[in-house]
Amino acid sequence: MTGFTLDDLAALIKSRRDDSASTSYTKTLLDAGMPKIAKKFGEEAVETVIAAIADDRSALINEAADTLYHLLVVLEARDISLDEVLHELERRTKQSGLAEKAARGGKG
Repeated sequence: MTGFTLDDLAALIKSRRDDSASTSYTKTLLDAGMPKIAKKFGEEAVETVIAAIADDRSALINEAADTLYHLLVVLEARDISLDEVLHELERRTKQSGLAEKAARGGKG
């Protein structure tokens, strides 16, 4: 197993805020604003779904990595930490998934 974590990736993305757009794809996304960032995240999410349906293991791994990266860029652009998201997931795991979903009105 790798020692690289989502925390590492989130920190790397945060550090790119101060980079030059000429040398950093992340900075280019952040400079482009939320519409571009969200569009890229959506594209990667759809590509992940397609790879999963196609039962293409290698493509699914690659697309999942792209999706996680772009999700973390979305969060960074909105100044939401990975810890905040993990805290919410932890809160939700204190009850069954069905009960949690019902509490949200069945959404999601």
